[in-house]
Amino acid sequence: MKHRSKTILEYNVLFTKEPEGGYSVSVPDLPGCHSQGDTFEEAENNIKEAITLYLEEADPDLYHVTPDQSRQQFVRPVQVQI
Repeated sequence: MKHRSKTILEYNVLFTKEPEGGYSVSVPDLPGCHSQGDTFEEAENNIKEAITLYLEEADPDLYHVTPDQSRQQFVRPVQVQI
């Protein structure tokens, strides 16, 4: 029996605490890949599932981001005075 090796991909995800409760979450590298959850943990599990489903239908050349490439991206607040 031939075993298929699995590739581990890593994506930065953006969690937003919603005013009505829970979290929404999106993946900037995967346009249209969004999810939500009542708790942070639920939102995290839901976005993992959403990413998996997204990638099953996506063109492999469009989504391959290595963990090293992903670690080069980060979010940081920047203040400006207006």
